Amino acid sequence: MQNKQKGFSLIELLIVVAIILIIAAIAIPNLLRAKIAANEASAVGSLRTINTASVEYSTTYGGYPQTLLSLGGPAGGTAASTSAELIDAVLAGGSKSGYTFAYTTGSTDSNGNVLAYTLTATPNTVGTTGQRMFFTDQSGVIRYNTSGSGANVNSTPLS
Repeated sequence: MQNKQKGFSLIELLIVVAIILIIAAIAIPNLLRAKIAANEASAVGSLRTINTASVEYSTTYGGYPQTLLSLGGPAGGTAASTSAELIDAVLAGGSKSGYTFAYTTGSTDSNGNVLAYTLTATPNTVGTTGQRMFFTDQSGVIRYNTSGSGANVNSTPLS
């Protein structure tokens, strides 16, 4: 008597594995590009949030904040010029969604109120967490640059 084994041959299994590898080779780069796009969109949204919070801070306290931390603060605390509670603690910490935010103050008036600021968002790892670097200031215009030199006031504005 012959006992016929039921199952898949080695060739059939190798073909299935090859098909899975081809699908993975196509899907993984698309997934990475989608993650970079999501990080960049988050960075732009964060810059808009900080710009809006800075305008509200200026209206309330008579000048732009001295630091990014001044826009944050402990939830449920009393808002003050050193912790205005206008943005969340993660963003006030200067890093979110693969981007690092750097807030720099500019000129001040005779009372010490900040009249100007600049804000940059740089990917933590260029090419992995983001491709573009972003810049904005008190004008509210968000600009970007794809070269390694960083974004500044002369960079291309977002459309």
